[in-house]
Amino acid sequence: MGVDALTWGDVGEQHLAALTELAGECLAVDGGLPLFARPPLLRARLLQTRTLGAWHDGRLVAAVGVGTGREPATSTGLVHPGWRGRGLGSRLLDWAGEQAGDAELLLTTESWSPGADALFVARGFERTFVEWVLRHDLAALPDVPPPDGVRTGPVVREAGPELFETYRASFAGRPGFRAPDAEEWLGELWDDDGYRPDLSLIARSPDGTAVGFLNVIDNWVDQVGVVPGWRQRRVGAHLMAVALRSLAGDGDGAGEAWLCVNDNNPAAVLYRGLGFRDAGRRARYLRRRP
Repeated sequence: MGVDALTWGDVGEQHLAALTELAGECLAVDGGLPLFARPPLLRARLLQTRTLGAWHDGRLVAAVGVGTGREPATSTGLVHPGWRGRGLGSRLLDWAGEQAGDAELLLTTESWSPGADALFVARGFERTFVEWVLRHDLAALPDVPPPDGVRTGPVVREAGPELFETYRASFAGRPGFRAPDAEEWLGELWDDDGYRPDLSLIARSPDGTAVGFLNVIDNWVDQVGVVPGWRQRRVGAHLMAVALRSLAGDGDGAGEAWLCVNDNNPAAVLYRGLGFRDAGRRARYLRRRP
């Protein structure tokens, strides 16, 4: 069926079910962030300032959302796997560029595919971020004993400042890291409906000093870090193993755990060694102003 048989038009909140179906079909083929097929992230990525969709026999087969009004403009697009190779991706990209005008344009892909990558790069977009999505089957759990003298415990609200300082110390050496405001960071964490302080962890040295942390949101390992002086001692591996066992034994019955890791982060080797498996990628591409 040719693209001339498609009907194009604006897409809005009333089409959320169709967008969800399209995102789910792309994730099933490409892998990527499973949260993309849920309403909060789907709205944020696709229902922006304006959204264009292509329909065939009442079914949404392609869509692109563009957010304008600030720099850079942002855009996310999807093409159904069965409709690829017919120029739809190029048409969506052209439309997004027209909406962005002279502004820089940031493309977000939560369900990465080689074809989309090739298109974006050929059009002059710079790949600025690539992240692996990893999945762990909680039926098979790693066993990592604690390093000598290290103990772990759940996060309690009173330990908030200590948790933030451990996070800051763990990530301060990363390129481009800018420490957020402590109250803001903790506020966002505690206000997140999915945050699990009972499953989140702080690791302490024999003298009680915090040397590592791990945050759990729903069944996602959201962040894990170890302060510089305690790296290479299996603190991170132990934190991860404890968290996975806690998730497996949790009454919510989650059968899997997830995390995302930057493409060039050496911790990916650790996570895969603990049983995480690749479940796709997500990426960002930027078209800079000439």
